[in-house]
Amino acid sequence: MRKSGFFAVYAILVVAQMLLSNYFHLTQYILLSILPVMVLCIPLNVSTSASMVIAFVTGLLVDLLSEGLLGLNALALVPVAFARKEMVRLIFGEELLARGEDFSVRRSGLGQVVLAMVLAQALFLFIYIWADSAGTRPFWFNFLRFICSLPAGVLVSLLVVDTLAPDSRK
Repeated sequence: MRKSGFFAVYAILVVAQMLLSNYFHLTQYILLSILPVMVLCIPLNVSTSASMVIAFVTGLLVDLLSEGLLGLNALALVPVAFARKEMVRLIFGEELLARGEDFSVRRSGLGQVVLAMVLAQALFLFIYIWADSAGTRPFWFNFLRFICSLPAGVLVSLLVVDTLAPDSRK
């Protein structure tokens, strides 16, 4: 997918995340977010600093236009953007970065893509839940929220990953 097509889909998914944040509250223990996988799928030829700016603006827009504390999504997304290339290097290998290719479910396999999504979601949730609680909620509540939100977020993100990271060989 070309950059312009990617960012058009990315913008549509930002709106989808805003709708998800505003209208799909299952319980206080589940935080549904597709933002970490969106940041993970930013093309690898985009620099880390540019992806951090994209993540910050995305998080701020979602915070501003949906319910939530201003800056909370931005705070949790920027570290995901910072660690994005290292996660890709760790899970998909060095040659993917060396060739300048992006990962896809078809090329890399569902297992590797899900592992990358789990790492991105876990980093996002850890920071988000820690900052959201601000020391006012007990550990067990935060732990339970993390444990419930991680698989829910990965499942919702599975719907998004093939859209943002399609196989260019199709």
